[in-house]
Amino acid sequence: MKILLLGGSSFLGRAYAAEALARGHHVTTFNRGRSGGDLPGVDAVRGDRDSAEDLARLVDGRSWDAVVDTSAQQPAQAALSARLLRDRAAHYTVVSSVHAHADWAVQVITEDSPLLPCPADTPPDQPFGRELKAGCERAVLRHFGAERTLVLSSGLLVGPYEIGGRLPWWLERMARGGRVLAPGDPGRTMQVIDVRDFAAFGLDRLTAGAAGRFLTTAPPGLLTFGQWLETCRQVAGAPDTELAWVDDAALLAEGPDQVAPWLELPFWAPDLPDWAHVWQVDSSRARAAGLRCRPFAETARDTWEWLRTRGPVDDTDAEGRKGRPDAAFRQGIEPAKEQRLLAALG
Repeated sequence: MKILLLGGSSFLGRAYAAEALARGHHVTTFNRGRSGGDLPGVDAVRGDRDSAEDLARLVDGRSWDAVVDTSAQQPAQAALSARLLRDRAAHYTVVSSVHAHADWAVQVITEDSPLLPCPADTPPDQPFGRELKAGCERAVLRHFGAERTLVLSSGLLVGPYEIGGRLPWWLERMARGGRVLAPGDPGRTMQVIDVRDFAAFGLDRLTAGAAGRFLTTAPPGLLTFGQWLETCRQVAGAPDTELAWVDDAALLAEGPDQVAPWLELPFWAPDLPDWAHVWQVDSSRARAAGLRCRPFAETARDTWEWLRTRGPVDDTDAEGRKGRPDAAFRQGIEPAKEQRLLAALG
């Protein structure tokens, strides 16, 4: 097939490109060339997806069997690309997020759960918010229609080339050694999905001509937070690395060393009503359609190998990440704060 990737050079887009090339598809990528190099074998077209002129140049004399949009963060972006591509491609995959559902984290969600309100014609340059992905979906559906649109509501993606910095932070923290602050309940289950498994499922559905929505993440109960941290310790830990578990209440206690869930200790979701179902997304429809998730140990090993060869973090496109959910880029608790908490609580 002839596949156009809007993005295609970093993390999820890169995983899509690698999988599509391995399957023998012809891949065109469209990006600014700032956030990573394109893989050998793709037809790379440089341009800004916010520019109607650049998109017009992209489509001039070209057509594709399918489009995969891994980079839309604003409804105006999705609307512009979908409008210009609707007569140039037969199928459009838009990568959305479980976060776009109104009840995510406070209730179990399914494909039929309501989306957050955000119209398809929302003006550009909106500050980041969960609702924007819902607006992106509506924009694509307006131009391609339900019969030609595949919506993949992504769970939390991890793996090599990760730009969100969550799994890399834990691996690099384990490598520093010593006592590591391990937050909350080690038995709490998680739902993370390897970016390569997500891309493989998306291409399976694309080549089958599938439409509709799939909540695309690992099944509940596949991995616990304790297993996550212990695997990271085993993969990257120094000889003296030790997990020091501290309960939710102690970390949330008011004071100068109160810990921010999710950001300071990535993927830590305390036992609070607003976080009650953060790891309880119903992905049974995707699994029935063929989604397979590799063991987390494989993901951790491959990510650690990438980190060891990556070198310093490339933060050259900080301007381009403004307004994206990964805009903070570097996550994790300050070492001095972690040590104070360990001394007081551990």
